Amino acid sequence: MTKKRHGSKAVRSALLMCGLSLLGAAPWPAAAAASAVPILQPTSADKVEGKYYVPSTLDSISWGYLPNRDSKPISTVPSGSTVTFDTVSHEGILADQGRNPESYFSSFGVSPEHVLDDAKAIAASGLEHNFDEDGPHVVTGPIAIDGAEPGDVLKVEVLSLTPRVPYGVISSRHYKGALSGEFPENYGRLAGAGADKPELYQNVSKFTPVEEINGRLYGVLPVEQGGELRFPLKPFMGLMGVAANTSDKLSSVPPIETGGNIDINELGVGSTLYLPVRVKGALFFTGDPHFAQGDGEVSLTTMEASLRGTFRLTLLKKDDPSIPRNGELKQPFAETEDYWIPIGLDPDLDDAMKEAVREALGFLNEKLGMDRATAYAYMSAATDYEVSQVVDKTKGIHALIDKRHFIDNLKLSVHVDGHTLDSAIVNDEFYVPLRAAAERLGYEVKWDVENYAAILLAGSTSVKVPIQKDIYEVNGKSIYHAADAILQEGKTMVTMKVSPTFLVRK
Repeated sequence: MTKKRHGSKAVRSALLMCGLSLLGAAPWPAAAAASAVPILQPTSADKVEGKYYVPSTLDSISWGYLPNRDSKPISTVPSGSTVTFDTVSHEGILADQGRNPESYFSSFGVSPEHVLDDAKAIAASGLEHNFDEDGPHVVTGPIAIDGAEPGDVLKVEVLSLTPRVPYGVISSRHYKGALSGEFPENYGRLAGAGADKPELYQNVSKFTPVEEINGRLYGVLPVEQGGELRFPLKPFMGLMGVAANTSDKLSSVPPIETGGNIDINELGVGSTLYLPVRVKGALFFTGDPHFAQGDGEVSLTTMEASLRGTFRLTLLKKDDPSIPRNGELKQPFAETEDYWIPIGLDPDLDDAMKEAVREALGFLNEKLGMDRATAYAYMSAATDYEVSQVVDKTKGIHALIDKRHFIDNLKLSVHVDGHTLDSAIVNDEFYVPLRAAAERLGYEVKWDVENYAAILLAGSTSVKVPIQKDIYEVNGKSIYHAADAILQEGKTMVTMKVSPTFLVRK
């Protein structure tokens, strides 16, 4: 891992800086691809958003297994640090795709320079990987958090997720998925299947290019009868966690009480994941990058593709009031601007549902002061429970408790760099004061009278935040956001959805 030098480059936008123009699964011209979006090859700390940078090298990854209490951290960072990870998707490097991403993706017209160098290096290495026994995921980390002890909680804020390539893969493999034994619809694996004869696995992988339409990114799948279908991208990391207190070798497939492969598609930019610390240093890791996923992830994988992700890692000491449960946190808990997200995990989907309900009951009772009978009734009337995934051995259910239902009962606040800031809900959007938040993170804030905008300055970074407009500027580059900045009682307010794009520690 590398620490960024003083005078970092401009903040990179999460998704909307990427312009893509690919169609179908047909070969696409190299010149067009190169001009559409930069391929995010491994880089250096001074060119990424976070203060620290973790590439996916043979020294910083494990293939198919999670870190445990015996794992050695790549580095140790202080609480509150921003860390950028270059993650690598397993699609294209597995044995049933030939363990050769350059050859595999070339069959879809992808030129060698548009295949990630770190993916090539992992596939070409002598790193052992058993296709049938090992988990598929490339796990990047772990990173230790200075001062973390068992009983603490690691707060993981997702600040940005940027596609590293303009394509992904959706796979269905024999003996796996919601319809195991029914899909793929062929005769199954043939004798002699291996990386040298990947076609004999008879698994099905759908190459899925990405295109931009009116500033939004979409996955594109061809339809057999002709034409194409498109679905919007909603990137998130399928795998985030901290080390379990065991020396056992833990597969990357089933999620565990300290996180791992939880595959909750709500955990995109602006979300927060709370993880129970079980070992000294916490040992945070991530991987399994996704461009999009439907609830359930039924075919086995979703749209798998490599992402560059930046996270803020903050240590919450035992009994910190911002921990989402009283006492010790037993398993992951998530949060977005709109929802609190209790999580249930169990090999049996019915039991996962019961666990999610119990977790939600505990949260509503302990943190929001609801008696359990009222909380149970409220959830039945107004809380959705979604199937996270049914394909990872241990299945997941998560609740979506709508924060807007509690506007009249709560004093809302935001914690920035150890300080509490007032906040407000306006038109069902959660707003924070821009100046107070930005100054806590090292920005100088000025007012541009002529353009009716706030200007944030830090080193070489300049951010313009106009009032009641949905186009922001970072170092002169335009970034679209759906929610406008507003003035309220003389203060410039921005939504929590907007702030992770540029409000990072300087």
